Amino acid sequence: MRASRPWLTLGVMSAGLFLAVMSTTVVSVALPTMGRDLHASPADLEWIVDAYVIVYASLLVAGGAAGDRYGRKGLFLIGTAIFGLGSLAAGLAPTVGVLLAARVLQGAGPALLVPGSLTILRATFTDERRRAAAIGAWSTASGLALALGPPAGGLLVDGLGWRWVFLINVPLAAVLVAAAWFVPRLPAGASAARFDWAGAALITFALAALAFATIEGQARGWGAPVVAASFAAGAAGVAAFAAVERRSARPLIDLGLFRQPAFTAAGVAAAGVFFAFVGLIVYLSAYFQQVQGHSAVRAGLDVAAVGMSYALAATWSGRLTGRIGERWPLVAGLVIAGVATLGLLRLTPGTPLSAIWWNLALLGGGIGLCGTPISAIAMSAVDVPRAGMASAVVNSLRQVGQVFGVAVLGALVYARLPGGAGGARLDPAAALAFTAGLHAALWVCGLVLLAVAVLTAALAAGLSATVGRLPDPTLRRSPCGTHSEPTRLRASRPR
Repeated sequence: MRASRPWLTLGVMSAGLFLAVMSTTVVSVALPTMGRDLHASPADLEWIVDAYVIVYASLLVAGGAAGDRYGRKGLFLIGTAIFGLGSLAAGLAPTVGVLLAARVLQGAGPALLVPGSLTILRATFTDERRRAAAIGAWSTASGLALALGPPAGGLLVDGLGWRWVFLINVPLAAVLVAAAWFVPRLPAGASAARFDWAGAALITFALAALAFATIEGQARGWGAPVVAASFAAGAAGVAAFAAVERRSARPLIDLGLFRQPAFTAAGVAAAGVFFAFVGLIVYLSAYFQQVQGHSAVRAGLDVAAVGMSYALAATWSGRLTGRIGERWPLVAGLVIAGVATLGLLRLTPGTPLSAIWWNLALLGGGIGLCGTPISAIAMSAVDVPRAGMASAVVNSLRQVGQVFGVAVLGALVYARLPGGAGGARLDPAAALAFTAGLHAALWVCGLVLLAVAVLTAALAAGLSATVGRLPDPTLRRSPCGTHSEPTRLRASRPR
């Protein structure tokens, strides 16, 4: 890859991640308005978020593997175009059903563009410390999306209507496609390999079935035959996927990655962080609108402290990781976020923002500390041909965490509001019930974050002291995982 365009490449890849993350956070503030306009139930509102995220998560690993085989830049361009088309369809959707179908299409885009973006950055920035800074900037794009998503969504909803939280993506995606043409191209890594269609189909089916059961369980009853059958089908799908991958010569996911404690730590942390983080953003936004009666703009500003502190901490995390290594910033971030989440248990229907804004800021700051260490650990654990796979697995685990965060926390928050109030302001009794459900969700999130901190500290005990000792991508790995003789990266030649 030509060294003359590293910062253009960083900007384009970060913008792609920004759009992918923004499409979740910007929607969170618009959900109550969508619920009123489309007569949506609480389960419908969860599906508006999760229809996008399920497809994103379940195809992300396949997208990473496809990028390794067919070329990352091409997949990035295709993914951005699909994202733009899905956004256009969502913005024009007349019913909940059409909107959900459009969100499925929209979610396929990031599954193609996100894993390749981190792989392209890895090949572009060969100096270890510059790579850490680049990954930090890439992670910051996610933080900016989290920071700007809720207030931007509120402005769009109150000013132009909820449809514009989708339509705004169309011109942005077009600009990104145009800019991406100037990014140097990486050659495909394994063009002769047969794509693992069986693995891709099984993991997609398993995640969708488990998410369907989790979301629909609160509406249909946890003992309903369709819910029980979906849980069983999802579990069977996971088992079948593992069996197929162990026997495949070219697996979609090399399960041997999880025999490395550090990689497992990154995966567990990625899932746990986004389980708590995105789920809380969705239901805190609903709390400020449905319980406290705030407008969409004000609700977006109410939760903006989370994203703003995330963005600031993510930037600092890149530098901190470069100096002291990955382990302690990751563990410290998880502990800070967990304690801040439990601090929100003092919420009542009338609690003013002035009493809790610093809890929200600490929550976002703690999560922001985790981003760069998670990515650095995951990418350091693999050789270049499997870089797309490693990136995709960790990013997929982030999205899996998000899917089940929205689903599980929604089941807790709306448990005492059977069948009602998808988007309307709640009466005092219902507001108390919502707040009690939110307390249950906060307990779960806080304990998950603290438990992941303990587990990560144990699994990541053998990490290198500094990013400077991460594996050099110009060294080829031997089958046992150690470095063998240097070899020039084919990815360094533009195609």
